Amino acid sequence: MPKKSPDVLRRSDRILVGALTVVLAAVSAAVGAAAAYRPHPEQLKATTAVVAQVQPQVAQPVVPVQPVVPVSAEEVRSASLVEQAVMKKLLKEHRCLSDALYFEARGEGERGQKAIAEVIFTRLQKGKYGHSICAVVYEGAGQPNCQFSFTCNGALHKTKQYGPWMKAQQLAARILTGEEPLKGATGGAINFHAASVDPDWAGELARTTQIGNHVFYKKPGIKREM
Repeated sequence: MPKKSPDVLRRSDRILVGALTVVLAAVSAAVGAAAAYRPHPEQLKATTAVVAQVQPQVAQPVVPVQPVVPVSAEEVRSASLVEQAVMKKLLKEHRCLSDALYFEARGEGERGQKAIAEVIFTRLQKGKYGHSICAVVYEGAGQPNCQFSFTCNGALHKTKQYGPWMKAQQLAARILTGEEPLKGATGGAINFHAASVDPDWAGELARTTQIGNHVFYKKPGIKREM
């Protein structure tokens, strides 16, 4: 497949970011509208009148209408900053997961890419490999002992293939939203390598399975996870 120019890739990134932004903005707007709703004073008077009429006729007391608490401009600004920070974090995590799926398994199909994602999330759950997807994926980046080879072998500087890159981003989004669940196909693996190589560390771990061109491992004595 011919390589696309950096401009085309940047446009595709902006399209995906825009789509995620629209989704989250819609959710945020709905939540914000519910949280910021304040009834008109006339509505409060009408509600209070109805409560006064109904209260003597019911066995249980009616909860009184709570006073309206105004929202300051500073609170609105703070909420906006929080939303921006959450959006930035989400997009960064999505990008890191997409990078891993693309560089490690773009030729392995969705099953192979989901296996890589499982390793990332298993490491994340354990806590000692990093407390975010990006921290797990880029652990040791730029150093000889990096955990994911593409972060230290120069692959990041190469132009991505448009089709595989878009598919990796779409799969990463579905995984993050739970639309594409991870079902433990790797048996709780925390490491993997290409079937064509035989690294020294492989003998120190327990092999769990092989999916496509990758062999997966976990620490000996650890029960099946995920």
